[in-house]
Amino acid sequence: MKQELNEKWIKASIAGTIWAASEIVLGSFLHNLKIPFSGNILTAIGLIILISVSYIWTEKGLFWRAGIICALMKTMSPSAVIFGPMIAIFTESLILEFFVRVSGRTLAGYIAGSMVAMSWNLIQKILNYIIFYGSNIIDVYTDLLKLAQKQLDIKTDIVWLPIVILLIVYALFGLFAGIIGIRVGRQMLKQPASEISFRQNEVIRESIPKNTTELNYSIVWLIIDFALVIVSFILLNKTSWMVWGPSIIVIVAFWSVRYKRALRQLAKPKFWIFFVLITLLTAFVITRAQTGENLLQKGLLTGIQMNFRAMVIIVGFAVLGTELYNPVIRNFFLRTSFKNLPLALELSAESLPAFISSIPDFKSLIKNPVSIFYHVLSQADVRLNEIRQIKRALKKVFIISGSVGEGKTTYARNLVEIFRQNNIAVGGIISERVMKDSVTTGYDIVDLLTGKRHIFLRQDEECGKEKIGKFNISADGLAAGMSALNSPGLTDCQIIVIDEVGLLELNGNGWAEKVANLISKKDHHILLAVRDTYIDAVVKKWDIQDPVIINIKEVSLASAASIILGKSGMSNDYN
Repeated sequence: MKQELNEKWIKASIAGTIWAASEIVLGSFLHNLKIPFSGNILTAIGLIILISVSYIWTEKGLFWRAGIICALMKTMSPSAVIFGPMIAIFTESLILEFFVRVSGRTLAGYIAGSMVAMSWNLIQKILNYIIFYGSNIIDVYTDLLKLAQKQLDIKTDIVWLPIVILLIVYALFGLFAGIIGIRVGRQMLKQPASEISFRQNEVIRESIPKNTTELNYSIVWLIIDFALVIVSFILLNKTSWMVWGPSIIVIVAFWSVRYKRALRQLAKPKFWIFFVLITLLTAFVITRAQTGENLLQKGLLTGIQMNFRAMVIIVGFAVLGTELYNPVIRNFFLRTSFKNLPLALELSAESLPAFISSIPDFKSLIKNPVSIFYHVLSQADVRLNEIRQIKRALKKVFIISGSVGEGKTTYARNLVEIFRQNNIAVGGIISERVMKDSVTTGYDIVDLLTGKRHIFLRQDEECGKEKIGKFNISADGLAAGMSALNSPGLTDCQIIVIDEVGLLELNGNGWAEKVANLISKKDHHILLAVRDTYIDAVVKKWDIQDPVIINIKEVSLASAASIILGKSGMSNDYN
């Protein structure tokens, strides 16, 4: 990765990917078999995952980050995904985050957060129906229940009764998920992962759709699509059916030509079953509950209008979601405070196949949920350690900077001594200042492996004909420095130091070639001493990715050593 991903996002990536793996594998299984309350089962799995991992990873903000990761990874599901499930996943993670923040990592916080997060499923379903079909769906619902109340001669108002019953059922799902999550989390604290035998899902590759022909993304098309959604709503609310009917058919047909995903939404039998059902139900309710002429015609027209509204939202959101995959938009996030999000998604994409393969079949999950979740989630710490090792294996470039005469060389030399005290092999060159009567008369090259010293720069033409500033360059000294940077002994060095990389190297001379080779090969960590006025030029010339820059006047020697040893992975602590 070109940028460093902080550990909180790494942990969120792992938790979110496990959640996404369950959504992709078990979600497809549950929805294909039309199992009742399949959405609640998937939400329960997600809540169990979040609660469990919070016992081993205690960082604040982990839940909502994992929710974002899972929501975005959900787009890899074989099912056609629109914003609804993604919003639900993220909102559930936010709700759990809120309750745990308020109540702390307590039983009450986990249980209450889980119950409310699960109940959000019902609230979002109600809001979805209102968004899809407009406020008319509320009238249809209330009138229908009033008719039932009248026919059954029920004295009590039953309008809210079905919603209350469903809310209780959803809350019980949340309670169950919270209890399982707590039990799994406690078990993860007590002992390491044990071998649990179960039949893993055999379908792994099929769980992730193969790449299809990529759309020619366009910001212009995104704006056009958004405008068409707005225009459709205006037409539905402000014009007669003779205007909005043909107009929306043309808009949806237009979308279907450019976006296959939009066409796939309309190809679902479920949509057309609901279309007929909502239309007939609306006509029935209006005919029975209202008075006046042409009630049947009015009811049918109202039902069709509600369905056209739903069509615009379902297809329109699928279209907008497709255009939001635009790499230009993704790259925009890299320049914002959400720059870690695309990097975390890259890590999730790498981890997803392994986690999908660890998801058990649904039968095993039902038989022994605590043990199965424990087994799957125990792999989270394993994956975290793998990522830590990979990060440590990535070679870093450290730059110590300061102005002329501030002591960069002394600072670098002292760092070398600290490294050696920590049994870290260091090679390279130091450029020692030569003084006479408090005046700098030149510089010598010191080979850090051998300790040998060679004349490099002097105010003397006999030293050499090439010049840098007021100094002449010694050909022998230059050759000695190159020899030190080519030494076979550097193979065993963990850090290579090159002191005083500056104007000579920026012009392609001096140690320029060796700097380029070392950075490109990344076989070692590199420590460069660079004058502060040259830092930008040095970083740009050798395209140094994510350098760690240490200003010698702002960072103490001990702190600098701790930073370098920590970020390079050579030591987590330095005293």
